[in-house]
Parts: sequence; structure tokens; C-alpha cells
Amino acid sequence: MIRIILDAMGGDNAPRAIIEGALLALREYEDISICMVGKKEVIAEHLRGQEYDPERIDVVDAREEIEMAEPPVNAIRTKKDSSMVVGMNLVAEGKGDVFLTAGSTGATVAGATLIIRRAKGVERPALTPVLPTAEGGMLLVDCGANVDCKPSQLRQFGIMGSIYMRTVMGVENPRVGLINNGAEEEKGNAQTKKAFGLLKDTDINFVGNVEGR
Repeated sequence: MIRIILDAMGGDNAPRAIIEGALLALREYEDISICMVGKKEVIAEHLRGQEYDPERIDVVDAREEIEMAEPPVNAIRTKKDSSMVVGMNLVAEGKGDVFLTAGSTGATVAGATLIIRRAKGVERPALTPVLPTAEGGMLLVDCGANVDCKPSQLRQFGIMGSIYMRTVMGVENPRVGLINNGAEEEKGNAQTKKAFGLLKDTDINFVGNVEGR
């Protein structure tokens, strides 16, 4: 059973939309349980009258919320009783397998780094949306959390992206490209040229530079 820790108060139309989505997920996937974090009485009101398995839903009280416009690091450090911080601490303490939120992206990245921590050896976290394509989906690593990256970090993004596409999206041998200002190997600045060599020296399916089209 995968135990999902869910920020019930984060995101647009929360908590109603978040709770509705959680109930849909419980109906579709039999191998998950969900722990909703937020104001207990508010969550209880939205659950009233709904059909669900009470053995697979838990609620943990959190009295504060992190707003979208708040400075991310400061919000994580000062709002200890926010649904986001309480939820991330549950994962950090081993009481959940994954934390989900539709709240502040900046606070999510900051909290994941400060509270849950990075996996051993990972230099930086990265935002990785799956973009729709004519043949399914393409993972973009990184889509904006990091302004300047070292070549070694770009190499790690390529490896992590390849693992994600293989294990989560079911792509048998995902192709990995390095976004650049041209497809030729010699294109790019010192950063991308160094990253190209590092990616080429891995066992992933690195296809070289790709233009952002």
C-alpha cells in the first residue's frame, strides 16, 4: 500500500478540488491510502456525504496555510503548522511515501530540500513536467526552478529524467537530449559543451543536442 501525504489546503479551489481528486484516486487505485493534511473541521465538512473507504483515508490537523505570494524559504521556516510543512515532516519521519501539493511551487521545492532532503548524491532538485507530444509525452528537466546549473547537475537531470520515464511512464529506452542552440556537438557555451561530454559518458540513451522546438 502506497501512503500518500496530501496537502489538502494548497492550490486553486482548495480544499474542495483537492479532496474531490483524492476520492477519485481512491476509487481508481486500490493500492493507495491518503493522509489529508489541513484544517480537520474543513476537511471533514467536504468529506461529509461522500462515499469512501475510511480505512484508506486519514486526516492530520494543520492550522496554517502557505500562500502563493509568500517568500518560499521564509514561509517554510516560519509556518511550522502549515499543511505543507506538517505534510512534508510526515514523509521525512517515514510516515508517508510521497507528498503531493498543488500549492506554492517555490515553497514546495524549498520544503522538499530543507525538510525531506535530497536523495543521496543528488546535487539539486528539478521541476519535471511531462509535456504532451504527438507520440505521448516528453519530460522537461528542469522547467524553471534553477537559473544556473553546473554541467554535473545537467548530467544528473538527464539520468533522473531517464529513470523517471522508464519506471513511471513505462518508456522502455527513453531518449535523452540536451536542449541547446543547435543540434551539432560543437554548439553551445562552455556549460553545455561540458555537460554534453558528461552525458555522452553515461549508459543512458543520450541522443545529443536538441533544439527547443
